Amino acid sequence: MFGIREATDAAENSSRLKASARCRANGLDRIGLLLMTLAVGMLSGCTSLSRWWENGFKVGPNYTEPHAAVSESWESTNDPCIRGDQEPLAAWWTQFNDPALDGLVQTAVNQNLDLQTAGHRLMAVQAERNVAIGNLLPDARAVGTISHAQISKNLPAVGLGTLFDFWAVGPLAASWEIEFWGKNRRAIESAEAELEASQEDCRNVQVSLVSEVATSYVQLRGYQQRIEFARENVQIQQKALRLALQRFENGFTTELDVQQAKSSLAETEAALPQLDTGLKQAGHRLCILLGSPPGDISTWVGTGPIPTAPTELALGIPADLLRRRPDIRKAERQVASQCAQIGVAEADLYPSLQLLGFVGYTSNSSGTLFTAPSFTGIIAPVLQWKIFNYYKIKNNVSKQEALLDARITEYQQTVLKAHGEVEGALIGFVNSGKQAARLGESVEAARISVNLVLGMYREGKVDFNRVQNAQAMLVKQQDQLAVANIESILSLIRVYRGLAGGWEVSCEDSQAGYVAVQVDEEVPPPPANHAVAP
Repeated sequence: MFGIREATDAAENSSRLKASARCRANGLDRIGLLLMTLAVGMLSGCTSLSRWWENGFKVGPNYTEPHAAVSESWESTNDPCIRGDQEPLAAWWTQFNDPALDGLVQTAVNQNLDLQTAGHRLMAVQAERNVAIGNLLPDARAVGTISHAQISKNLPAVGLGTLFDFWAVGPLAASWEIEFWGKNRRAIESAEAELEASQEDCRNVQVSLVSEVATSYVQLRGYQQRIEFARENVQIQQKALRLALQRFENGFTTELDVQQAKSSLAETEAALPQLDTGLKQAGHRLCILLGSPPGDISTWVGTGPIPTAPTELALGIPADLLRRRPDIRKAERQVASQCAQIGVAEADLYPSLQLLGFVGYTSNSSGTLFTAPSFTGIIAPVLQWKIFNYYKIKNNVSKQEALLDARITEYQQTVLKAHGEVEGALIGFVNSGKQAARLGESVEAARISVNLVLGMYREGKVDFNRVQNAQAMLVKQQDQLAVANIESILSLIRVYRGLAGGWEVSCEDSQAGYVAVQVDEEVPPPPANHAVAP
């Protein structure tokens, strides 16, 4: 008996050793298969094993900011009114010291519909980013199915027959792709960059909005000034007409002087309707920017002079554009997004491992579906490799790389255009200021000339041609002065817009990491006929 027991124990130990050896062999075979698959995948892909390791277990290139060429200084730096340092640009319009303009800007930021639309789009892009993050987690769902099936008679199912019903209810059915090559993480990188690009787009809308409000306001004030000049000249020419009529009635001159005076007066009066049209249209543009139906805005802004520009501008250096302008920052973020898409596309070159699972109840009868024997649990690893789509996937990778090159070129072009935009606005501001200064002297001289020539005409020392010419010169010079003053301020607004001033107002960083436009709910909706101050 003792020998039999020893023999039996020895046999069992031998069986256990063999089983253990088989398990170790199977484990080694699985590891070897995985390593072989990894090696073959790396050889068939674009990213080396060391690069994949350095990238944090992600295929595809890591992002590096592209180069963009900018000058070291502005072309107009040598002008005494342009300084090389930089002042805060967040509320640049306050430098005009115009309360009406300040109120318009704040109301527009709170109520403009384009800005609100950009904010809603930003929220949508944030949701897309969150969807991309969710792809890292298992895809779990509840399932229920009822099937009536017929199988081949040559493939009988034990206990089912060829015709059978299949009932399945599962509180949990899940699938999960192992994040081995970083495909989903690259997709999240791309979505994050797109979210940041959308944030910059929102900021760019606000930069444009503030500059458009200021532009329309300056144009409105400009038309008011031009109308004031025109009415002043109407009064001067009416005085000249009365003088011509008096001299004609007294026999000191002919009717020609009267008709010339009437002609000059009618020509000046004819400019008033056109100027009033421009005034009303500028007001309508302001109403729309404020989120209000077009109407008479004069009840709010009243009348006033054209805003005056500061004597000096502190603009910083051109490289500051790369840090401030939302359109440049948006283009740079789009480059980053496209760079990540290369990794998303390249991940398809490698094998993927997916785990499928089901926990629930299955039966061929509804009556036994929710019984203990019907409980079912399934877990199934699935290895997939799109090796036969190799050239299709490689071409998709090449496509994403070409799109990256295009995005880089677009970014560099955006920088160049932004640089040129500011340079052109600076030149316009400097030269229109010089022009306005000289025209101011010309207007003063023309006004004195009109007074002198009217006195000489009253005394009969000159004919009416001299009066007419002097008055026409005054009308022309005053209108040119108003236009030059308008252009000087508009050029300054273009400078501030080019430097991306104004997007900080009513924007704040949220916990989600993006800038959201804050709409003041306490601001009443604008009435039907005119805008309302906040």
